[in-house]
Amino acid sequence: MRGVIAGATLVVASLLVATPANAAPADAAAPPTGTKGPCGYTATPEEPPARPVSLPPDPKHTPNKGVVKVVVATNQGPMLLSLDRAKAPCTVQSFLHLAKSRFYDFTTCHRLTLYPTLKVLQCGDPSGTGSGGPGYSYKDELPTDLPNWPDDPTGTRKVYARGTLAMANAGPNTNGSQFFLVFGDSRLRPDYTVFGSLDRLGLKVLDKVAADGINPTAEDPAPVDGPPARKTDILVARSLGAW
Repeated sequence: MRGVIAGATLVVASLLVATPANAAPADAAAPPTGTKGPCGYTATPEEPPARPVSLPPDPKHTPNKGVVKVVVATNQGPMLLSLDRAKAPCTVQSFLHLAKSRFYDFTTCHRLTLYPTLKVLQCGDPSGTGSGGPGYSYKDELPTDLPNWPDDPTGTRKVYARGTLAMANAGPNTNGSQFFLVFGDSRLRPDYTVFGSLDRLGLKVLDKVAADGINPTAEDPAPVDGPPARKTDILVARSLGAW
């Protein structure tokens, strides 16, 4: 996740980025190269999984209707996510697979941003560094219906509204396991897959984490980007019912 600040303005190049992990050893066993279904989950040997996990199921007819509820228990309180298969069927399929595989259990949300136009908590990396992923990538399912940011005359920046659940990435078609939760309307290019939303209890959790901010350092006494001062751990992430 990289951001450039010009005065008080956030210049988005590749803001919500899941940074590549270290390359696998040359003698590591090669994982399956990819799935053959419509989602085309593709193994990334150069970016091994931060925690062992297989490629997601990729049926010929990926479910693309309905909403799946996922309970995320954190040390700061519970969050209920609503995953929208119609918006992003491949993303939902991957997220559910990772949750079922316990990939998200006992992981730390590693990044909080408090810019005026970017207010998110980023999670989903078992390494807690922002560089870890599941060892595979898959295509974008980008939103086409987001409203324009009010004071952007170009119309290229959109509103990722409070309560939005979206994927972080390292460029086009590099989705993995990292995702971000929006606790304040944020200005972004529509380069990040939106695949669901967060309930009111979850927003209370985010507001509590955001209120404590980010620990100051000697170099930056008032940071707006970094690990949250109120450490936030995902204890368990599980879907409700069949998926």
